[in-house]
Amino acid sequence: MTTAKAEELSRELLENVYELPHGEKINECIQCGTCSASCPSIAAMEYGPREIVASLRAGMLDRVLNSNTVWLCVSCYSCTIRCPAGIPFADVMYELKRLEVEKGLSKDSEGATMAKAFVETVDDHGRSVETKLLRKYFLRTNPFKALPQVPLAMKLFFRGRLEIFGRKIKGLENLHKMLAAIEENETK
Repeated sequence: MTTAKAEELSRELLENVYELPHGEKINECIQCGTCSASCPSIAAMEYGPREIVASLRAGMLDRVLNSNTVWLCVSCYSCTIRCPAGIPFADVMYELKRLEVEKGLSKDSEGATMAKAFVETVDDHGRSVETKLLRKYFLRTNPFKALPQVPLAMKLFFRGRLEIFGRKIKGLENLHKMLAAIEENETK
């Protein structure tokens, strides 16, 4: 990514973050580390929430986009709840995910692939159907990685805990109308 493009994307991202409820509070971060200390996924992340905010404020979007942090956020909101400045960290992570998927910037293509497969599955059924979600994910990444999961899947299936085809929710067309209205409202 060129420096000019990275700077443009950094500005776009920060503008979107500022538009979030309380998004302007990102400028009030005192780098206390409470967010990172609260994160249950911190051990697996390349950078904690505190480092992500510092990188964003410094205009180092490449560093953020080239890390696995955004895709490992479990959306527990512990960072947001415990932040003394009231920074909506989890919402910032969602905005980063959106930007990465929308612009095709994700280094961690597996995270973006999982997110896309999830959205498609929910769009098809109105809810998550694990078998379809995982099938889409593994077929788009590495089908052989699914093999170690087969014994667990068989146990779940024989205990009635795993549906092969999945059921659609009642009123799926109403969900689609609602989502279309939301998208239309966001484009205005």
